[in-house]
Amino acid sequence: MPALASRFLVVLDADSTLIRNEVIELIADEAGRGPEVAAATEAAMRGEVDFAASLRSRVAALAGVQVSSFERVLSRIEPTPGVEELISAVHARGGVVGVVSGGFHEILDTIAPALGVDIWRANRLAVSDGVLTGAVDGAIVDAQAKADTLIEWAAHAGVPRQLTFAIGDGANDLVMMQAAALGIAFNAKPAVRAKADLVVGAVDLSEVIALLP
Repeated sequence: MPALASRFLVVLDADSTLIRNEVIELIADEAGRGPEVAAATEAAMRGEVDFAASLRSRVAALAGVQVSSFERVLSRIEPTPGVEELISAVHARGGVVGVVSGGFHEILDTIAPALGVDIWRANRLAVSDGVLTGAVDGAIVDAQAKADTLIEWAAHAGVPRQLTFAIGDGANDLVMMQAAALGIAFNAKPAVRAKADLVVGAVDLSEVIALLP
């Protein structure tokens, strides 16, 4: 994160927000279990199941996938329309862009800097001999962790809470959206739209630019 104090902070979810894909589904395709994992991901994003338990179960389905296959996964990633325009606008106005994800550093470490994101946090996949073990390495980035991260980053950047924005699509983004001054539902599930401060209907992140200070 930039060392100097920033004017404001925008924190986005990654999957189906920063990018159009659900990365865990792309990795699951490499294991031949894409549809199964996609159905479980959809249930988790609707808030029907505990996120951490669901993530552990879905990651277990990835056991045996070669780390080398991540190149194929990365080639399938589609940035969300308007994301680069939004990030450029935040930077032009003296803000910081963060991404906090229930997805994985293994993919986000390439995507985030390529899009101009300043700081990011995600889960890590356990690996042995170049193969996924089917476990998460370390503490899971869940709903509370996302909110805590937003608060931590704002403090580090010298941004008052009233100048924080959170953008997400799934139920695990709601706590973070409530922690921010403005919680924006983007490409979101009905439960998230119902509780957000603001709903962006178009799948175009440049729509958020008009809300920036």
